[in-house]
Amino acid sequence: MGATGTGKSTFINLISGSTLRIGDGLESCTDTMSATAPFDFQGRKVVLFDTPGFDDTTKSDTDILKMIAIFLTTYHQDGVKLAGVIYMYNINGVRMSGIATRNFRMFRKLCGDESLKNVVIVTNFWSQVDHAQGTARETELCTNDKFFKPVLDMHAKLLRHNGTRVGASTIIEGIMGNHPIALRIQDEILVEQKSLLETAAGTELNHELKEQALKHAKELEEIREEMRTAIEERDEKSRRELETAETKLNEDVRRVRIELQELAATHSEEMKKLEEKLEADNLSNAKRDELQKLIADLLKRNILKRLLNSVPR
Repeated sequence: MGATGTGKSTFINLISGSTLRIGDGLESCTDTMSATAPFDFQGRKVVLFDTPGFDDTTKSDTDILKMIAIFLTTYHQDGVKLAGVIYMYNINGVRMSGIATRNFRMFRKLCGDESLKNVVIVTNFWSQVDHAQGTARETELCTNDKFFKPVLDMHAKLLRHNGTRVGASTIIEGIMGNHPIALRIQDEILVEQKSLLETAAGTELNHELKEQALKHAKELEEIREEMRTAIEERDEKSRRELETAETKLNEDVRRVRIELQELAATHSEEMKKLEEKLEADNLSNAKRDELQKLIADLLKRNILKRLLNSVPR
């Protein structure tokens, strides 16, 4: 897992010999969940899964969350247990951006605290950064409560990837010794029977979308106020610039509104399915009770018949 452009697909291809699509710019190439074919690793069969980030350029965050949730729960139901989760991070980034922070926050909500001991944060692209600079960034990531320190304190690991197959093998080797454990979202959906919206990740996404909606509404009001001033002052250039900004912001407002509607619709669909399941279960229970009554009745009749036959005539 990790943000777009952190080298997830490249890492997977390097160690597994797969040919997953690799992006060469800011646009995401991983817009679906992908799995490698099982490959041999130190005498064991291994499968690696590739996930899109929560900053995907082709799908909404709601779509990404639904996709990951369905994928993880389906595999878990089929008996596939995760030995660990790798979170890729670009050490060449100047600082942990808002997008990177948000991606990691969603990652934590998906995993939960219990599974953090099976999480490895892998810093990537060391060849593209000055060593001293990279080390300073790594230290900040490890020691700052806003970044990776809280999960490292809960026994997650931080490793460097040097871009070689040997380096990737060392990372996978460390994961193979883990005792498989379910991720939080798997337990929430399969054990606690929560809808996607009720999960920690769903709740976090819903909160973020509402925060974005409020922020956009405030920004729109500010732009419209500036436009009124520009019109009064006959400042045509500023008015055109503000109109462009307003159009873009309206698109963002529309996107957030659609995502909130999609998340709510997913919740409604899941609740409907749950109600149908409960109704079916109730019908099954009613049929079972009816059958048990019938069996009991037949047994009574049989016993009574035997008693009558045993009476001397």
